[in-house]
Amino acid sequence: MKRSEVNANLRWAVELLDRYQFKLPRFAYWSMAEWKENREKIDTLRTVMQGWDITDFGSGKFDEIGAVLYTVRNGKLGQPGVGSPYAEKYLLFKEEQRLPIHYHASKTEDIINRGGGVMSIRLYNRLPDGGVDYESDVTFSSDGLFYTVKAGEEFDITTGNSIRLTPFVYHTFGAKAGSGPLIVGEVSAVNDDNTVNYFAEPVSRFADIEEDEPVLYPLCNEYHILDR
Repeated sequence: MKRSEVNANLRWAVELLDRYQFKLPRFAYWSMAEWKENREKIDTLRTVMQGWDITDFGSGKFDEIGAVLYTVRNGKLGQPGVGSPYAEKYLLFKEEQRLPIHYHASKTEDIINRGGGVMSIRLYNRLPDGGVDYESDVTFSSDGLFYTVKAGEEFDITTGNSIRLTPFVYHTFGAKAGSGPLIVGEVSAVNDDNTVNYFAEPVSRFADIEEDEPVLYPLCNEYHILDR
């Protein structure tokens, strides 16, 4: 992705959150100059990767496969005194944009429709060899109610409702066609995006960025640029 594309989508994300009166922590809006002024204070943010995240998962098709994310709170696996004892994120989708199929080996998460469009999710069990089971039914909990769907069947989640995703359940979700952009909340166990994601097909979790204009906001995986 080009930095200009990253910056444009970060501006879009801020506008979408403002539209639904969601405010992020103060450092979400810091300029690069403010980041550099405060870089001695951000050790925890660096360690737990709080902040902005934008990725096309290496697809080159951001408007189809990808999202803008913001990690509001997080901790460090194996270090209970660092950061928060849980993770909280926002995932922002354009209409018909979604995440690639993936599962988590150790993380249980609640995925919540916080506002905007309809969240469409598809679920699959994991085969013993680690592959996707495209045949067997999947049972899951949505706000304490249990449902069973066919593998890959679309399940819609409207504003205010959620789904609980348990380890080893493959899933893909995003903004349903015709429903507009979507704000998704995620609350989970402490998260490490470098280790907890297992994708059905090889992907790049973080985008490779081509620099064509100045950085608007640094992403959570590139705080090293503050040391330049």
